[in-house]
Amino acid sequence: MTADLSSLLNASKALTSHLSRPDLPSVKLSLDQIEAQSRRLVSRQPGTSGDAGRANYLLAQAHVDAPALAQSIAHLNTQATFSPLQALQDTDVAGYLRHAHEQNLISTIEEGRRETQEEFYRVLEDRGRRDWEARKKRVFEQLGARVGGENRAVADLKKSTHGKSLLSASVGPAPTLQMQSKMMAYDRVVTELNAARLRGTSYPIVHALIQASLSANSDPRSFQITQNFHVLSKITGEPPALPPLSHAGAHILNAPLIERRFARAYLSDPESREAVELRRQIAKGAREALEEQYWDVIERTIQARPMEARLGGDPSVANKIRAYILVRHYRNGEWEDRIELVAGQPIWAKLFYLIRTGHAEEALEEAMRFQQAIEHRESSFLSHLRAWVESSDRRLPKPHRDQLHAAYNAHMLHSSTADPFKLALYKLMGKIDPARRSVAQVTVTTEDWLWFQLSMVDEDEFGGLRGLAEVLLNYGERHFDGVPGQKGARRGVWAGVLLMCGQFERAVAALWDHHETEVEAVHLAIALAYHGLLRVPSRAETSDVTPLTLSPVSPPALSLSTLIWRYIRQFVKMDAREALQYVYCVCLSADQPGGVGKEQVENAWELVRRIIVLANTGAAWEELVGGFRPDGTRFSGVIEQNAPLLKLEDTREYNEQILIRAAKSSEEADRIPEAIKLYNLAGDYTTVIAVLARALGNTIAQPSVDEKARAIERTAADILRHYERTNRAVGKERDAVIRLLRVREAMDAKDAGRVETALELMESTDLIPMDGDVAKITKRAEEFRELPDALQRNLQTFLTLTMDILAAVHQKVKASTLPEATRQSTLAALRKKSRSLIIFAGNLKYRMSPDVYSYLARLDVEIAL
Repeated sequence: MTADLSSLLNASKALTSHLSRPDLPSVKLSLDQIEAQSRRLVSRQPGTSGDAGRANYLLAQAHVDAPALAQSIAHLNTQATFSPLQALQDTDVAGYLRHAHEQNLISTIEEGRRETQEEFYRVLEDRGRRDWEARKKRVFEQLGARVGGENRAVADLKKSTHGKSLLSASVGPAPTLQMQSKMMAYDRVVTELNAARLRGTSYPIVHALIQASLSANSDPRSFQITQNFHVLSKITGEPPALPPLSHAGAHILNAPLIERRFARAYLSDPESREAVELRRQIAKGAREALEEQYWDVIERTIQARPMEARLGGDPSVANKIRAYILVRHYRNGEWEDRIELVAGQPIWAKLFYLIRTGHAEEALEEAMRFQQAIEHRESSFLSHLRAWVESSDRRLPKPHRDQLHAAYNAHMLHSSTADPFKLALYKLMGKIDPARRSVAQVTVTTEDWLWFQLSMVDEDEFGGLRGLAEVLLNYGERHFDGVPGQKGARRGVWAGVLLMCGQFERAVAALWDHHETEVEAVHLAIALAYHGLLRVPSRAETSDVTPLTLSPVSPPALSLSTLIWRYIRQFVKMDAREALQYVYCVCLSADQPGGVGKEQVENAWELVRRIIVLANTGAAWEELVGGFRPDGTRFSGVIEQNAPLLKLEDTREYNEQILIRAAKSSEEADRIPEAIKLYNLAGDYTTVIAVLARALGNTIAQPSVDEKARAIERTAADILRHYERTNRAVGKERDAVIRLLRVREAMDAKDAGRVETALELMESTDLIPMDGDVAKITKRAEEFRELPDALQRNLQTFLTLTMDILAAVHQKVKASTLPEATRQSTLAALRKKSRSLIIFAGNLKYRMSPDVYSYLARLDVEIAL
């Protein structure tokens, strides 16, 4: 061991022997010594004083006194940064106020800058988190992270070359039982809607969704979702019911169709007269919905607190408002602060609540009852109120507005004791100072505040409804719904706010962003599309991450096809027929201009094809696409029966756009039986035979036969019998199918031990000549290259199968007890066939592997012996 270490030391020293130079001294210093020497070398270098002097000289040439500046910086006192440049005298009040004002401005600017920066990073983080959650959810859904057992077809689809549409065609997680019950309640509405569309009649979809929401959402916290549908019903003016078709005048009463009634105005130029009128109707409908909602609150409050309300026997609206005011604003024998009494009555509060609940006519009647007392306080109020109530658009003429503004500015603007309800009445009638969007003690709830904003909206001033939408969007979802997951957070309020200001696409997206309201989001989108109040994006603008498309140069748009597909893929396998009902709704936007409508129809066709490919095989699948009865007659499926809903003009278009393209997708997904049936339904018989030939060729080459292969063979046999009877698809491909079926029969006979039958079947295929004629064999080998690909690819299978059969027959004959002459003649015939096969294989030697040819030669030798 010592010798080894010594040799290692000598070898290490010799590693640098080639680097040594005899003319240079060697360095033998430790690391500490080397460091000390280095420090001494550095200390001998000249200092920086000379450089500093030269720098001062250069700066002096530029009139910069560097030493004076350095001295000033050294004596800088940062504590006096915000002190005045000149000391203030104790008696200089103006100087002190000026300095304080400047400091306040500086601190305000700094505080605003800091808050803006913090808000920017908060919004950036929040948006980044939401985008990440949306993308993560999208990827998990696409990849089927939560998907339970899939059928064989879906698994094969995901492994197939159909991967280009894998992400979009993947199925989603199975819904829970609670979710299923909710979905079923809404399913019936969509089915009834499409039935009405097929009949060419209108359908009150929003009111039907209200009933479905009430039956599906028993949780009181879900009341807001129902209220959102109620808001939409008021915006659209949809009747709660339509007369039945059996009604004598139904055809007259039902003439103006609800379907797409607002599409022209909603999709046109936002500055057009129709668009402006539509925005007025939206604001009016939303306001009326909030008024009805508040009236319901008043009645429930009176019923809950009858002793305080003291309603009595008068059921009038004015008496109920009086009772409600007692409950709200009368405490311990005294009225709340700033409540002004006129003739002993809180008349301003009473008038406001009458208007707040939509009873403007009753408010005018109540004011006339106290005309003398009101005119004593506000001389011109009644004339203004009458003009406002009688105006169709709740807008005062200019003279009235000017007088109202003057009275407001003179008596109420800066008053700290003015009745808040009188203040609110003046602001409403005159649309005074719309930038100040709340009134203390009046707009105490979100609904009150929204109603007040909608009542102040004027399309001719301050941007109208669009201006209000911009303000609300700046508040954001958290301001109305609260922080998700925290106590007191509500769901659906933000969507309702967006509905009221005409942001329909954003409202649907707001519901879709939360799992518990996805069902409502889809059906709200369908109702909006039915009324023509949904804008869909073009294919180029559609996002893969979120259905909502936002652009700085165009209004928001929502991809209805994306939304519906993500919804129905949860149950597309279980209930493909119901999934189709939703796909029919995609074509509601077929009339959108700019080529977008045509794209929506194409999207619907694509979804139908996906459903056909993904649906479970069986009788239900044939109900979708149709089929043939045992007697050969054809019956149509659900899709063909509902072709008008898909904008399919005729049978030819149905065959081309649905059946044939779905058949190609099924073929790519390795669902051969379904593809064959679809091609057959479309009347493309030549392709049916070609697909059968390819499929049979693939099954022949398999070492083992599974149920799928057997299904293909049964389908091929049935179709072949039908085609032979009707003389369809005559040609090489059909002959190839016949031969491949006989080869399969021969394989089955061989496996069953019936080798003689197997040999007869192989000879009947006429694939391999066995008569011993060399010229004929050579010619047949040349002709083999012209056979269909399904036969050429299985050459090795045919040859080895035939030779195995010949060998088995040879062994059986040799071991038989037949007469010697018969046995010898049979063996000679088998040798002749075996030799013919070898000659045929020799002519096609380079079409098979060497191992196969060697195997054939070995068996030929065994047969010859």
